[in-house]
Amino acid sequence: MSLAESASIIDGAFQDIPVIDLSRAASPDENERKALAYQIRDACMNVGFFYVKNHGIPQECIDNVLEANKEYFKLPTEEKLKLNHKIVANFKGYTPLLDANIEPGNSGDLHEAFQIGWEELEARAHDEKRANDGAMAGANVWPEHPEKYREGMLKYYHAAVAVGRILFPLFALSLDLPERYFDDKTKNSAAIMNALHYPPQTGLADDRIVGIGAHTDFECFTILWQQPGIQALQVLNSQKQWIKAPPIDGTLVINLGDQFARWTNDIFKSTVHRAVNRNGVDRYSIPLFFGTDYDVNIEPIASCVSAERPARYGPVSAGEYVNQRLKEMYY
Repeated sequence: MSLAESASIIDGAFQDIPVIDLSRAASPDENERKALAYQIRDACMNVGFFYVKNHGIPQECIDNVLEANKEYFKLPTEEKLKLNHKIVANFKGYTPLLDANIEPGNSGDLHEAFQIGWEELEARAHDEKRANDGAMAGANVWPEHPEKYREGMLKYYHAAVAVGRILFPLFALSLDLPERYFDDKTKNSAAIMNALHYPPQTGLADDRIVGIGAHTDFECFTILWQQPGIQALQVLNSQKQWIKAPPIDGTLVINLGDQFARWTNDIFKSTVHRAVNRNGVDRYSIPLFFGTDYDVNIEPIASCVSAERPARYGPVSAGEYVNQRLKEMYY
């Protein structure tokens, strides 16, 4: 059965999020890699979300970036606002509470954030990867305090990017494409990371201010670390039920974005989700939004199109699409 034909049997009424083991992602046995890719295909078609374990990010790296962000977000607001993303000009830096409002009709997203893009740990005067970041091109900005904030953030960033590079060949196999299909499309991948702080929230879950409102992501996929023991992420199934996606020790959450939905003619799901922190404590999470190079055109691949399922999207460059979505979110 082709991918286009299989769309007719998709069941989006999931009640939980699958967990996928990446330990065989680099297996020399092609059949093992394909078996793993087909697990990913099933999750992408029916849920749009999955956890991964054995992802390769050291626990020390995670612990260090969490502590650095706890310290950073405790700084006085006036200190953090020195790097307000609206004065930096490339969307990087600090986003204050209620600055973004991702769900129309809401009154703002109750989180603050610090956003970065590609940067080598040993900084270069000119970095080609950073220069090709479209609307987000240009240098990262860094706070003076905490002292090791840049180091903690960049070590985690590069570890998470490595996970993304493991996943792209598996996504290719899951789409019945050559394993290296995405290699020439991800030479300078758009990889933007947010460190997020959600303060405790009270009130009804359906009020007009939540941690982040209902939305889909707009890159190819997101690699999300969630703080252990604090439930906030919720995923909307086809029955309009909010399904909890709690933190699971030793895992990351992967969710597909709108670019992959466009590429697969909506056979892979970019699923609506939100975060509501009702736990009475501060919550931290770190999503890394992973996309293709900004000059890559995204349009439905041949195996996802048929006479019964014609192409739903025309070609658009990744950069053009991301730039428009960023402006919608912040302006």
